Amino acid sequence: MAGMRSKPRYLIPDTTIFGPPANSMSRTALANSNAEGEWWKKTTVYHVYVRSFYDSNGDGIGDIQGIIEKLDYLHDLGYETIWVSPFTQSPQKDFGYDISDYLSISPEYGDMPLFEKLVEEVHRRSMKLVFDLVVNHTSSEHSWFTESASSRDNPKADWYVWKDGKGKKGLKRPNNWRAMAGNKAWTYHPQRKQFYYTAFLPFQPDLNYHNPEVKQAMFEVIRFWLNKGVDGFRLDIISAIYEDSELRSNPPSPRLTPSDKSLSIFFQNLKNNFLHEKSFEFATELRRVVDEFDNPKRVLIGESHGDEALIRRFCQNDGQYGLHAVFLFKAISTPFKAEKYREMLMTFEKHFPEPLIPTLVFANHDRNRVISRLGGSIEKAKLLALFQFTCRGIPFTYFGDEIGIPRVRIPLKDGKDAIAIQHKWVPQFLVDRSSEILNRDECRTPMLWNERPRAGFCESSAEPWLPVADSFREINVEKQISEPHSLLNFYRKIIRLRNKAPSLHAGSLEILHDLCDRKILAYRRIFNEEKHIVLLNMSHQQVKTPLNKPVLLSTHPQSPVHQLQPFEGRIINESH
Repeated sequence: MAGMRSKPRYLIPDTTIFGPPANSMSRTALANSNAEGEWWKKTTVYHVYVRSFYDSNGDGIGDIQGIIEKLDYLHDLGYETIWVSPFTQSPQKDFGYDISDYLSISPEYGDMPLFEKLVEEVHRRSMKLVFDLVVNHTSSEHSWFTESASSRDNPKADWYVWKDGKGKKGLKRPNNWRAMAGNKAWTYHPQRKQFYYTAFLPFQPDLNYHNPEVKQAMFEVIRFWLNKGVDGFRLDIISAIYEDSELRSNPPSPRLTPSDKSLSIFFQNLKNNFLHEKSFEFATELRRVVDEFDNPKRVLIGESHGDEALIRRFCQNDGQYGLHAVFLFKAISTPFKAEKYREMLMTFEKHFPEPLIPTLVFANHDRNRVISRLGGSIEKAKLLALFQFTCRGIPFTYFGDEIGIPRVRIPLKDGKDAIAIQHKWVPQFLVDRSSEILNRDECRTPMLWNERPRAGFCESSAEPWLPVADSFREINVEKQISEPHSLLNFYRKIIRLRNKAPSLHAGSLEILHDLCDRKILAYRRIFNEEKHIVLLNMSHQQVKTPLNKPVLLSTHPQSPVHQLQPFEGRIINESH
């Protein structure tokens, strides 16, 4: 590609005592031995927001070649799976989540041969590649929608959710539904003289899965990419696949804003346009499609808010298996306290026991940065990483959280994010006071690779698509590589230990309630004869350790054995 420049491989020095380097034969052999099995239960996932990861050609936008050039960085950290945000053809109004062609690549990211090279390079490193698939809706610029909107009797007339309006002229919305983004869910189309439904934003019309032709078309899209070698999909907004067939209005709700447990917004419970019974049935149909590909097996991970007892039905419903896992956003909203984290573990273990598996998701491209939610505390960030990579579940790291990239304040009026544009009327002082973000640009700013101009994300002469964090000279990959006790090096230590220890990536979990209190969370991981105990002091006070045993790994390496420092976490080997 024109303007492409070579960069040195970022190989983090081996400063730990936990065995051979992460890219050694033992790790490769382990990956190969698990390749035919349920590899997703044991894996670690790194979420690449491709537009902000690395710009290889000097246009200020991250691209597929940029991912390829940084694969060694991810491999050397120990990550085994890469989840990539959408790179298929799109007008980019929602930066890829508005797809205009499922089977081609957006030119700002690359082309199909380059994508095929990405698949090859990922697999050459014994890693897996998962990417976002938006099955719920398309862009309003997709040819399917253009045809559907052209008349009421064309071959695709029923491929989207259309409904006559109310009132004398049919210009009043069919019902009171709100979309997940807060806007009203119906948009009038003058050519058809009807409204179309959108579960998210007005330029993202929902596909009509009550129509079997739509379902079969999407199954063919899935087969296309699986034949390309993709190892699975993260399914965007899977909770919205089906709507109430009678399009009945939603009941009121006391909530103004949604929560990770409740799908309510602007005082409306979205019960009739989200989490429909047929959505769970659809998950089992998707599973049958991906199970056609079993060398290696492929994975489906769904995005859905809602109560854990309900959304687990995406994974197991009426005795049938569906998705392999579903995001559990409770992890993001749970207060950073020992008792609350214990309750969260109990919930996950209750609703996602074997053969199901929980997910451990603390950030993504829609939510506030981890380090900002933790008040900028590196100690808390290390403790959270220790928790995330030692629990039973699939850990997901959002790009840059391994070095502590903070939330970058970008006023709504300057936002490129469609959500920010839609809500630019909200007073900025209210936005700034919120613990979560309304302008998603603030968590999507470029990766900080080094202290050179533009933080090494792009050429210094290029203008990055979003501003680089001002702290890039203090917070960047190159700097943290050389600091033995940096957040980045701690991520590497804990990921490598997890990869090596079967009890941490494949074992059962037992909460040690007798050791837990308001300050300490303790649990045991068990696989055959291998046992590890994890102790987390989630308080700002020193506490006496409940176990005076040799420490395998600590977030505070110089801490006395008998005392846990504030926000210190430890792993103790019980096997011997």
